Amino acid sequence: MTLDEIKAAVDAGQTVHWANTGYIVHLDRLGQYLINYVPNGSCIGLTDRSGQWLNGKEAEFFIALSEDGAENSGSQSRPDGQGRGVAPGRAGTFPLGRQL
Repeated sequence: MTLDEIKAAVDAGQTVHWANTGYIVHLDRLGQYLINYVPNGSCIGLTDRSGQWLNGKEAEFFIALSEDGAENSGSQSRPDGQGRGVAPGRAGTFPLGRQL
């Protein structure tokens, strides 16, 4: 997604994710677009300080779709089947820390 597509989707009330569904792009009350990591609440700006360059690759931003095609299902993978922290073919592994 391009920067303009991301902003338009957020403004339209759609949930835009970055890299995986743990990251959500939102607009704060000051009008800043932020990427929020939901599990711990940390945030970074959607763009660099100039407002022109995304803090991530365009291909890493997506709107989650459910199996029936509805938006925002909470799916843990990107539309292309890739996701951060999981090696291809190793969906059951934990990338960092102790494995349970």
